[in-house]
Amino acid sequence: MAKIQVIAIAVSLLFLLYIVRLIIKGKLREEYSIVWIVCTIVFIVFSFWRNGLEILARTVGVYQAPNLVFTGALFAVFIYLLHLSIVVSKLHQQNKQLAQEIAVLKNEFTKKSINQQAINQ
Repeated sequence: MAKIQVIAIAVSLLFLLYIVRLIIKGKLREEYSIVWIVCTIVFIVFSFWRNGLEILARTVGVYQAPNLVFTGALFAVFIYLLHLSIVVSKLHQQNKQLAQEIAVLKNEFTKKSINQQAINQ
């Protein structure tokens, strides 16, 4: 086993443990951690199976294995950015609705407070 292979396996396993630690501490939600866990497992698999990337590249029809890695990573980033855009849009809409509800409640509270003051005088 080559030195770089051992380093890649060790770093991937440490990264996987770090992700699990973040999940346990509640700093990373499970729905977002799935992508990180899958990517780390893919790294671990290709760290053990050195020719796997070359075989996969030839199967897909890519001439250079690093081009397959770059294309796959770029595609994964685009998909993840789309997912995050959807989440942010949903949160923006919920935030807007919550602000409107707070404004209505504040208005009702102010009216009741004014009416209560008028009754007390």
